[in-house]
Amino acid sequence: MNNTPMDAAALAADYWSTSIIDIHPGSIQVRGYPIQELIGAISFPQMIWLMLRGELPNAGEARLLEAALVASVDHGPHAPSIAISRMAVSCGLPLNGAMASALNTLDDVHGGAGQQSVELFHIIERAHAAGASLEEAVESAIDAFIATHGKYLPGFGHRFHPVDPRAGRLLAMVDEAAAQGVVSGRYAAIARAIEALLKGRKSKPIPMNIDGATAVIYAELGFAPELARGVFCLSRAVGILSHAWEQRGRGERNKGPMPRQMAYRYTGHATRHVENKDDEQ
Repeated sequence: MNNTPMDAAALAADYWSTSIIDIHPGSIQVRGYPIQELIGAISFPQMIWLMLRGELPNAGEARLLEAALVASVDHGPHAPSIAISRMAVSCGLPLNGAMASALNTLDDVHGGAGQQSVELFHIIERAHAAGASLEEAVESAIDAFIATHGKYLPGFGHRFHPVDPRAGRLLAMVDEAAAQGVVSGRYAAIARAIEALLKGRKSKPIPMNIDGATAVIYAELGFAPELARGVFCLSRAVGILSHAWEQRGRGERNKGPMPRQMAYRYTGHATRHVENKDDEQ
């Protein structure tokens, strides 16, 4: 089939079609808004929302999104993504290379709990909407999750903090937004019902952590589960960049996972030698 140049141009235009941005010489429009009208008029969290959702958030929605972004920027050099950014810079990578290396570690185990929590909240919400009580829906979903994935429940408990200092503030902001009609509050209720179930089963509190609290916000704001992880990556990128930049100023080379003065433990064979086959003859 022979295409005319006009047909080929139309094919290429369709191939890369997008509803996000429209660029022509002297003109840049994001979701229909001229970029010069957005500059200085909206915040970066509002811009994130516009890019991902197609419309601008209201003030209450933007405030919650910004709070989630601020809360997740960093958790110290013992966090694998942060440690990798530091090691990468010491090995000679530029800042963008260190950031890429670190961001690539944010998968299911380290960085995926927010997405998993939103998915769990949605399962509970659907069961509750179908007629189960909230307690029944929570218990059924938790049992099914543990049976499939093991005892670790994303969004609850923390290996370092007995009580995550970030979670309480975020939930208080969700409660304020729910009282103002900005969000429904139903996902906050689901998360608290999970906390109550875990406390009853463990005879001790298993409080919500940062992943669970931000998952409440993302679910309340209507973000898809995958976007919970994506937006978390945007937030954590700030911490990654900050640590990479600090590390660059130290001038250290080939920084490993632990100081050189600390030996690792060898668990293999004791010293042994290759047998000389010629000696056996």
